[in-house]
Amino acid sequence: MSKGQQHGADRGPAPWPAPAKVPPARPRQPSLAQLRAFAAVAEHLHFRDAATAIGMSQPALSGAVSTLEESLGIQLLERTTRKVLLSPAGERLAVRARTVLDAVGDFMEEADAARAPFTGVLRLGVIPTVAPYLLPVVLRLVHDSYPDLDLQVHEEQTASLLDGLSQGRLDLLLLAVPLGAPGVSELPLFDEDFVLVTPSDHWLAGRGDIPREALRDLDLLLLDEGHCLRDQALEVCHEVGRATGAPMTTSAAGLSTLVQLVGGGLGVTLLPRTALRVETGRSDRLATGYFADPAPSRRVALAMRSGAARQGEFEEFAAALRGELSRLPVRIVEEG
Repeated sequence: MSKGQQHGADRGPAPWPAPAKVPPARPRQPSLAQLRAFAAVAEHLHFRDAATAIGMSQPALSGAVSTLEESLGIQLLERTTRKVLLSPAGERLAVRARTVLDAVGDFMEEADAARAPFTGVLRLGVIPTVAPYLLPVVLRLVHDSYPDLDLQVHEEQTASLLDGLSQGRLDLLLLAVPLGAPGVSELPLFDEDFVLVTPSDHWLAGRGDIPREALRDLDLLLLDEGHCLRDQALEVCHEVGRATGAPMTTSAAGLSTLVQLVGGGLGVTLLPRTALRVETGRSDRLATGYFADPAPSRRVALAMRSGAARQGEFEEFAAALRGELSRLPVRIVEEG
């Protein structure tokens, strides 16, 4: 054997590699029952009183606290024959335990509120040609029947309302339909006729059998672009064959301005019947005329996201609203 071989043999076998350090096991997550037991003892510093306070037997409470200490690897209490004291670690963790239990309590209260219908916030979007005439009915219904409902009203044009519904900014819409919007379900409320509003000395003033065709040649005043009532009026005009170049003014942003223009002799306009009393009752220079059957009309409905979590609540709200709206000059539409 050579010297090199002899020298290597004298070294003996190579040492085993040092074992890798294993991180300490993370304490098991405590249960709510353990936290509740510990928080009660920390508050009362007495096992019997703590057990009575949370409706737990004293052995079960003592076992829950001991299990919590064991799983955390921390002594939380100092027990003597006379009294119970919190250890320094117990004092710190008792505050945390109470915070966790309070948060869980808040969570459960919120869940209870979510399960209860007609509570919390309801963000209702309404179009301008509906809001002044139907909101008094809606507000009275909410006040009398759903006092715990926090109703928030947003008056906007149809396109903005639909965008708010799809983005979750709004929960429910009150507007004219059909919408033809994907992902939106409609809960029909009623149909209402359009009435012709004229100057008091107009040749159609006060008539009750106006043919639709009369709209072909009238100086018709309409709302600005973006109002669904404008689109509906134009559709009626198109149906009766009104010429594209027939006189038509579009300078009014709201129905109140529109009827003032009519009172000033600038033309005539169409109003939904629900708006008639409010908008024409303030002037003796206005008159109304009614169309022969079938009169031009519009349908008003509630609209919600298809499959909305509150669908059942909204359907019940629509049914209640139909009952209140039956007092108005409309034809109630029962869903289905």
